[in-house]
Amino acid sequence: MLSQTTLKGALMSLVDEVRGFNRFYTQIIGLLAEHLPASNLSLPEARILYELGRNGGQTAAELTRGLRMDKAHVSRIVTRFRARGLLDSRISPSHGRHKLLALTAAGQRVFNTIDAGSRHAMDDILAPLDLAARDRLAAAMQQIRRILGARDTAAEPFRLRALEVGDLGIIVSRQAVLYHQEYGWDWTFEGFVAAIASQFVAHFDAEHEDAWVAERLGSVVGSVFLVKSDDPTVGKLRMLYVEPSARGLGVGRALVDACIARARDLGYRQLTLWTNDVLVSARRIYQAAGFQLIEEAPHHAFGADLIEQTWLLDL
Repeated sequence: MLSQTTLKGALMSLVDEVRGFNRFYTQIIGLLAEHLPASNLSLPEARILYELGRNGGQTAAELTRGLRMDKAHVSRIVTRFRARGLLDSRISPSHGRHKLLALTAAGQRVFNTIDAGSRHAMDDILAPLDLAARDRLAAAMQQIRRILGARDTAAEPFRLRALEVGDLGIIVSRQAVLYHQEYGWDWTFEGFVAAIASQFVAHFDAEHEDAWVAERLGSVVGSVFLVKSDDPTVGKLRMLYVEPSARGLGVGRALVDACIARARDLGYRQLTLWTNDVLVSARRIYQAAGFQLIEEAPHHAFGADLIEQTWLLDL
C-alpha cells in the first residue's frame, strides 16, 4: 500500500492543482475584477440577483442555504437592493410568516443587462475554440461538477447497463489508476486487465458471457464481467470494481448479484473468481453473496507481494 507520506504528498499536490486552476479560471472569466462586466455589481451581489432572476421568489434563508453565503452578508445585500428599488417582497402563500424576495421591474432590467453581458463575455472567450475543443471543455466541466458535487448528490441512484462504445477503455484505465493509488500496483496490472478485456471482445460468446456497467450521474462508476471457462459448467466473474465516489451505495453488490443471476440463467452450475487478499471490500461482497474461499497462495504480481485467492459459488 502507499505510505502516509506518499498519500499526503499526493493530497498536497491536488490542493495546489485545484488552487492554481481556481486562480486561472477566475482570472479568465473576470471574477477578480471589482465589478462584473456590464454592471456595477460585486460578485456576491450578482450571485443573489442572478439566483432571483433565474429561479424566482425565495426567502432570505433559502438564498443563504442555496448560495452557501454568510447570513449577515446576504442580509446587507438585500437591504441595499431594496434601497435601490431592485427587490420587493411578498408573503409566501404556503407560509404566512415567510417573505419571498423577488426582483422588481427595475431589478429584472439589471438582471437582463448583466446576463447578456456575461453571455457576451463568455462568447468572446469561447470564440477561438473549434467544435472539438468546445466538446472537450464541456465534458471536463461536467466531470468537475460531478466529482465536487458528490457530497450533494449522495442519494442519486445508479443504474446497471450493457457495455457501450468507449466503456472498455474507461474500465481498464480506471482500474489501473485506482489500484495503483490504493495498493501501489504498477503498470503491469493495466496490461493484465487490458488483456482480459481484449480476450472478452475477441472471443465474445453471447450465449455464455455478459458484462455490466454501473452508471451514476452520467459517468461509469463500476463494472463486472461474466466470462466462460474451459469447463462449460463453470463461469468466471471478472473485473469487478467500484469507483470511490460510488462506494457505500450498494453498487458492488448490485453488480455481483447481476452476474450471479445471469450465470444461473445461462445454465452454469458454478461461478468462480480470482482475486487478491488485499481487496478487502470486494471479498466482503463475495462472502455476502455466498462465495467460498477454496484456494490461496502467496505470489508476486503487479510489483507487489500478494496472496492470490480463488473463490467458488455453487449455483
